[in-house]
Amino acid sequence: MSAVNALLAAIRARLAGDAVLSGLIGPDGFRDRLLPRPRLPCVVPGSVETRDYSTATEAGAEHFLTLEVWAEGEGRKAAETVAERLRVLLHDAPLALSGAVLVSLLLRNTRSRREPKTKLFVVELSFRAVTE
Repeated sequence: MSAVNALLAAIRARLAGDAVLSGLIGPDGFRDRLLPRPRLPCVVPGSVETRDYSTATEAGAEHFLTLEVWAEGEGRKAAETVAERLRVLLHDAPLALSGAVLVSLLLRNTRSRREPKTKLFVVELSFRAVTE
């Protein structure tokens, strides 16, 4: 398993194991993609970019990933509440990865917006992770 896939699996496990988050989004609220008629609010992995971050002695990778929180058009407060819970669960979390070691996982920024076509509200949380 690649380091980025191991990281995403560890994130999924961390989120699935949190009762507070499950209460906010439901037991199936973390999905691989946004469905045509989604049950909202939900969390969906967004873009992922991986770069070589090796040193002279250690192989490593730097990952920039986005998690998206989707909510109904009037759901800014719900989306922001879920986003805050994601921050609490993931910022500087000591996740165990299969086949790699997580050096750091830090929240870089949060951006919120309303989608013009669907009128759904989305909060994007951008994280930077380093793996060895």
